[in-house]
Amino acid sequence: VQLQASGGGSVQPGDSLRLSCTASGRTSSKYAMGWFRQASGKEREFIAAISWLGTTVEYAESVKGRFAISRDGGSNTANLQMSSLKPEDTAVYYCATGKQTTWIRDQVAIDSWGKGTQLTVSS
Repeated sequence: VQLQASGGGSVQPGDSLRLSCTASGRTSSKYAMGWFRQASGKEREFIAAISWLGTTVEYAESVKGRFAISRDGGSNTANLQMSSLKPEDTAVYYCATGKQTTWIRDQVAIDSWGKGTQLTVSS
C-alpha cells in the first residue's frame, strides 16, 4: 500500500487546515488509518487514528477538541481537520495504516507509512 499525504503548508496561529491521506495499491484488505507528526528534534508522536468504517477514532490528548479525523466508511482517504492551530503544532505530518486504531496509536503494528507533509504555524 502506498500512502500519499497532502495539504500541508504555512499558516498563522488560530488558523485551520485540512490534511488528506490517500492509500493506493493493494488496498483490498480492511485497514485503519492514522496520523503522526514529528517536530524538529523530537520523537514521532501519535495524533489520531480512524477505523476502516470510520466508527472508531483515537486522539492524542494534545489535539483533542482541535483536530478531527474523518473517513467515509471503507474509503481509501482519511482527512485530518486541524483548527485553532498553535506554533507547537509545527511538524512534519505522516499518515499510516494498520489493522486497528489501537495498534496504530500504540505503534504496535504499522503496515505502511506515507511520506510526510510539512505544517508550519507561525505569525
